[in-house]
Amino acid sequence: MNGAGKTTLTKVLATLLLPTTGTARIMGYDVVADTRAVRLTTSVILGGDRGLYNRISGRENLAFFGMLAGVSRRDLRSRVPDMLELVNLAEAADRRVETYSKGMRQRLHVAIGLLSRPRVLLLDEPTVGLDPLEADRLRESIDDLRGEGVSILLTSHLLLDVERLADRVVMLDRGRVTAKMPLAKFAALAGYAAVVTLTYRGTLGDVAGSLPAGAVVDRHIEDAASSTLVLKLREWSGDLFSALGRLVDDVDVEDIDVRPARLEEAFATLSDAAP
Repeated sequence: MNGAGKTTLTKVLATLLLPTTGTARIMGYDVVADTRAVRLTTSVILGGDRGLYNRISGRENLAFFGMLAGVSRRDLRSRVPDMLELVNLAEAADRRVETYSKGMRQRLHVAIGLLSRPRVLLLDEPTVGLDPLEADRLRESIDDLRGEGVSILLTSHLLLDVERLADRVVMLDRGRVTAKMPLAKFAALAGYAAVVTLTYRGTLGDVAGSLPAGAVVDRHIEDAASSTLVLKLREWSGDLFSALGRLVDDVDVEDIDVRPARLEEAFATLSDAAP
């Protein structure tokens, strides 16, 4: 949720803000008492247009911030090219950052954050404001990090980011944790596994009576030109496939769309249930 405290939490964990109450630990280190150990373990990527030097190249930005993070010159010679490859910026490495798109800047932020080889990476809404292609490229770069053994805390109110990247979901509301669970369990809160949308011409029989348990009619809009039937399915089964086949035997099917339950629907269910 907007204003829930996601960015504030990220800054507290990154030792950029002091918590007013409570405690927080990164890999066992207290963010207040063990600040140096936390910073050696953790890297934070707040992203956006700030935090980069526009009049030098992406490669030079990486080298500069790498030295600030304590990476030796020797290690920088190998790590900088590796990071540029990882975030798909190798071809643009020697261009001035002022020529980069927003998505390229976001990916450069990711590369800078990884130069010190952190064990924990904090990402605050990394895909906000990106076009779909740039957002997908950035998600791929983030997803690759899991194979490198990096622990990632990603904050986002864009549920596609959560769907594509998360293993576990923590939901915040006004600074308080209101839910914490594996992604699959969170998605199941929608109450159904999939939605089937049937567009057809003709007349269906007794829809409700033809479907097995676990399938319910969400909407049924009948029209002389083209009708629409939307079903919510608790789970897939052989009986359900057979029933759907019999249901459309006597109509002209124009389109059938099947999609899994969306995280937005699970989020809405959880939000409605919140006090």
